[in-house]
Amino acid sequence: MAKRGGFSGGMPGNMNNLMKQAQRMQHQMEEASKEMEGKEVTATAGGGVIEVTATGKKEIKKITISPDAVDPEDVETLEDLVMAAVNEALRKVDEISQDSMSKFTGGLGGGMLGM
Repeated sequence: MAKRGGFSGGMPGNMNNLMKQAQRMQHQMEEASKEMEGKEVTATAGGGVIEVTATGKKEIKKITISPDAVDPEDVETLEDLVMAAVNEALRKVDEISQDSMSKFTGGLGGGMLGM
């Protein structure tokens, strides 16, 4: 009788081990994700006249604007500074998240998280 799929008799045990490892890794990634939700990052722009704090869930928690940044004649610069600080805060959240997840995906190859 021909072997189905070319697997040897010892494969089911290895498959069970792989499944256990995958479940363990999934649990660890869920824990890391929960931990990320509790983290906060702060970013500044304009030499510190704008400060933005974001959570690990990419929610803006706080924006501080120094009176020195407020010029009624130049609202566009203030808008640009706020946008820059928000984008930097969100970039930091992404960076921390990627660093955290890379602990679990380091040996799995590049595109595993995007699946």
